[in-house]
Amino acid sequence: MQIDIPEIVAEVTEAFMRYERALVANDVAVLDELFWNDPRTIRYGATEILHGYAEIMAFRASRPSVGLERDLLRTVITTYGRDFATANTTFSRNGRVGRQSQTWVRQPEGWRVVSAHVSLMPPEG
Repeated sequence: MQIDIPEIVAEVTEAFMRYERALVANDVAVLDELFWNDPRTIRYGATEILHGYAEIMAFRASRPSVGLERDLLRTVITTYGRDFATANTTFSRNGRVGRQSQTWVRQPEGWRVVSAHVSLMPPEG
């Protein structure tokens, strides 16, 4: 298996950055598009446990749309072959540091997140 084939890394980086832009702009349609539409898709958030695409969509539709801006601190994208990748990033929002991990799989319609996890570090002090 080839790790980090440059053109595959570029594809996943593009998908990841599209997700990031949609996240901070609360572009729900793009966020929904980039998650695999399947009951096996999982998203564990800072305050939610979502199993299945329908639960993820419902969360996105009801989530507040303000205060979503964040700064990416360090992002590591690793590809395994041509159809599987992980994207891990740390970010800063409102003085808090958070972590996000995503598993991406190439589907017939393009790269899709099949599993995601977001958590916040405890406040400093």
